[in-house]
Amino acid sequence: MNVFMKTIVSAAAVVSISSVSLAADSELVVFDWAGYEDPNFFQQYIDKHGDTPTYSFFSDEEEAFQKIRAGFKADLGHPCSQSVIKWREAGIIEPIDTSRLKNWDKVISNFKDMQGFNVNGEQWVVPIDWGATALTYRTDLVTDSEAATLQSFADPKFAGRVSLVDNVDDAYALGFLATGVTDWNKASMADLEKASAFLREVHKNVRTYWQDGAEVRSLMASGEIALSWSWNEVAVILESEGAPVAMNRDTKEGSSTWVCGYVMLKDGNGSKDKAYDFLNAWLEESSAQYIVTEWGYGHSHGGVMEAIGEENGFGTLESYSKNTLWQAPVSPKMREAMIKEFELIKAGF
Repeated sequence: MNVFMKTIVSAAAVVSISSVSLAADSELVVFDWAGYEDPNFFQQYIDKHGDTPTYSFFSDEEEAFQKIRAGFKADLGHPCSQSVIKWREAGIIEPIDTSRLKNWDKVISNFKDMQGFNVNGEQWVVPIDWGATALTYRTDLVTDSEAATLQSFADPKFAGRVSLVDNVDDAYALGFLATGVTDWNKASMADLEKASAFLREVHKNVRTYWQDGAEVRSLMASGEIALSWSWNEVAVILESEGAPVAMNRDTKEGSSTWVCGYVMLKDGNGSKDKAYDFLNAWLEESSAQYIVTEWGYGHSHGGVMEAIGEENGFGTLESYSKNTLWQAPVSPKMREAMIKEFELIKAGF
């Protein structure tokens, strides 16, 4: 993607977040992360229907979950591996008819069978994207030694120069990693307290909790933010635009990994045919190549990942997630405590 096109997409994302939704084809409403409305992800859908879906955006899966539970209507949602079981057990999604997905046989088997994605032979998620949340930094403002540890997020040197993603799962991935926990399903409530204490120290340095990639990219491009806890796209796009920004997945404490996908929301008012057309567009080879090369994320398309994954920093999911905190589903008790504490931390308590 050239700089002009990235600017247009970024601007659209900012407008979309501030206005909650982006209206287009009313027969398909997609509840998604900002940035995923980039038409290059689903060009085949546009070619067939002459328009993009209508988008509504969320910045956090808990926010999305609560909004759907409260009656918000959409046809497709985009949760990640740690949330799918909760969404299914709450009865807000329905199984996917994989016979209607023409490239389903190209999807990597490990993704299809991920915890909660396939249950008793029914597919509840179409796995699409995967990647990391890691320390991202301005190479002209942060030294190599400072970029080598997550403790730098709490260093007073960076007061007002830090940004964290406004997402409870990513935030606690940072908190747990920084305090020595790499599997949050083995964490105790005492471990949670230590992670929360670290996040409270980081909060003293936080300029903003970002809600979409365009926001944090703008702040890092200008140099207002020196350190961010962010996804692949931030460093990949800024580096392509010539900004002195890099991501370090190999800090002393590590990084976090995740897999996300599309789900069919129950009782959506739109067209099922268009929903499957949209999913098929995402599973096209061209879409997979685009997200890997231009946004820096992995894709579930096995052929594409085999062809270009390694040269773009991806091996298998197993190798990519080695020595990271994997964002798997956590116990309801732990998750509720994380949600409560994160809101308090952001409020300064």
